[in-house]
Amino acid sequence: MSIYVGNLSYDVTEAHLTSAFADFGAVKRVYLPTDRETGRMRGFGFVEMNTDAEENAAIEALDGAEWMGRDMKVNKAKPREENNSRGGGGGGRRNSFSRNY
Repeated sequence: MSIYVGNLSYDVTEAHLTSAFADFGAVKRVYLPTDRETGRMRGFGFVEMNTDAEENAAIEALDGAEWMGRDMKVNKAKPREENNSRGGGGGGRRNSFSRNY
């Protein structure tokens, strides 16, 4: 299981999140996605802890709590949805000369 942590300051580091969640148990992993173009933190992250009980305690205590000047949004992370599209959109115009007569 994983915890979604949203509305984070752009100055947050993995060490900050680890410290904040360590009060509720052992933190196994912290992931802070960054923008591909700018390299800047995107304002949310994910935390994994050793047990569901530790994660539930952290969620209950930290959801809505003010931290680093912002009210955190903390809840169970939803599984990532599969994106079956192959990109491109597929809605381009057809060349009128390509018709089969």
